[in-house]
Amino acid sequence: MTPVLVRQHLPHAGPVPRADLGARARDWSEIQERMLVPLYEAVYGRLDVGSGTRLLSLGCGSGLALVMAASRGAALTGVEASSPARLALARERLLRETWGAQTRADIRLTDRLPAEPAGARTPAYTLVTAFEPIGRVAGDAEELAELLTAATPLARRGAPVVLVGWGPPERCATSAVLRVAARLADQDRGTVRLRPALRDDLEDVARRTGLRPDGSGRVACPFGYADVDSALKGLLSTGLFDAAVAATDQAQVEKEMTEALHPYRRADGTVWMPNVFRYLIARTR
Repeated sequence: MTPVLVRQHLPHAGPVPRADLGARARDWSEIQERMLVPLYEAVYGRLDVGSGTRLLSLGCGSGLALVMAASRGAALTGVEASSPARLALARERLLRETWGAQTRADIRLTDRLPAEPAGARTPAYTLVTAFEPIGRVAGDAEELAELLTAATPLARRGAPVVLVGWGPPERCATSAVLRVAARLADQDRGTVRLRPALRDDLEDVARRTGLRPDGSGRVACPFGYADVDSALKGLLSTGLFDAAVAATDQAQVEKEMTEALHPYRRADGTVWMPNVFRYLIARTR
């Protein structure tokens, strides 16, 4: 939102239809990834991200949140394991740009967690972020907990770890479109299940991974698109509709998504869907 916004690879999602993964990654980068910019800004402002920050970003997508952190002076490690195409776009954004007079040497992008533990030669991370929201797909909390269990030993004691979840369905207009994915996929084998976001989802993940909750917030992140075609491209780039396409076909999925988007079309043809996301700041022990 990988990633998200939902995770690109859904647990038990069945066969994934053939797709132009490069085009999908570009749609993510150019259309969908920016939808969570208000969330990134709120978190970075609250935690005073700057030149003293050493950030580990889990599910960094095509790197927009990293660009924002880098502009504040943070040192970065971005991990994107689910999409080589998104990772390639992140490298284009971050490794080929110059920051001031010199190319930044403190930016690292990889498809796996760093192997080296924190120590004298490897400074510990001072901030860990997992910006892909949970709270819509069965198993997403367990997937996040597993990832954090592996990642948090790389952070210093007391470092903030940021977890993100969807708000309640009544506060998230995009829920209406996500229900299309669940219903169409269920015609096949019932492999994708949407679930209601629960208030304590993030706290439960923190507790299971040994983190100490230390504050939370809510941020309005409306999904706005120039037209229905852009909305379809952006939403399909998340990967959540792959199982629905496999169970039916692309044309059927796009037809039903278009119908679900109809209440959110404005007179000028734009699409506007208000959403609320919640974030939790937890601390390593």
